[in-house]
Amino acid sequence: MPDLLAPFHQEFAQLALAELALLAIAAAGVGCWIVLYGLSYAAESLSHAILPGLVAAALLGLPLLLGGAVGALVAAAAIAAVGALRRIDRDVGTAAVVTTAFGAGVLLALSPATPRGLGGLLFGDALAVAPEDVAVTALVVGGTVALLALLHRRLLAVGFDRSAAAMIGARPRVTELALLACIAAGVIVGAKALGTLLVVAILVAPAATARLVAHRLRTMFAVALAVALVAGIAGLELSYHAGTAAGASIALCLVAAYLAAVALGRGAVRAGAA
Repeated sequence: MPDLLAPFHQEFAQLALAELALLAIAAAGVGCWIVLYGLSYAAESLSHAILPGLVAAALLGLPLLLGGAVGALVAAAAIAAVGALRRIDRDVGTAAVVTTAFGAGVLLALSPATPRGLGGLLFGDALAVAPEDVAVTALVVGGTVALLALLHRRLLAVGFDRSAAAMIGARPRVTELALLACIAAGVIVGAKALGTLLVVAILVAPAATARLVAHRLRTMFAVALAVALVAGIAGLELSYHAGTAAGASIALCLVAAYLAAVALGRGAVRAGAA
């Protein structure tokens, strides 16, 4: 036990754990709806598209949250504009916008004139989280969870039967836009700890794992929260003892949890067949 608790005697590890606990709440709340609505690609697109905004904010000395929000708005406007072109398929246009935005962000982050450390926006650094970062994450996650709770019945209605949802006062387009805003918020606050390349892992993997073992929505939320928390702690332990990057270690543990759930599911099916 002393060896297991050793990493958390340091303040930076305690802040990282607090940040990951808040992101685990987002993983349970936002992530489950991402999986149920089939929006994993949209979440990944947002995580890539906000990179130029994050880098620009860092270069200008502005809050990363502001830069990420502006980047998400610009990307959404560009995707909408390209989608309006009749000669271009919507998926192709989305891919073109996201790839262009991500490439521009990488060029900014890795150019010789850019201060050292901005390259960390690609992979994040959970161990470099400051107290003010945790406070901002708490506010954003709290607001996101409150909005999801307010939209719960509408999200259920639209997800179950989009055509009949309007009959009970749930406007599908508005509901989906609100959900996308929640996804964007989760991506932006998670980028500090896990980077734009890995933040989708904590938003999607715990919910995808929970979907394999849970048959009720409340149970799915609880399992996703537990998976995100355990994987976050395990990732920090792995980073400390193996000397690996924290963000990559957490992502690895999340993937391991998903693969374990897949293996258990197949084992149960084989046992039932036998």
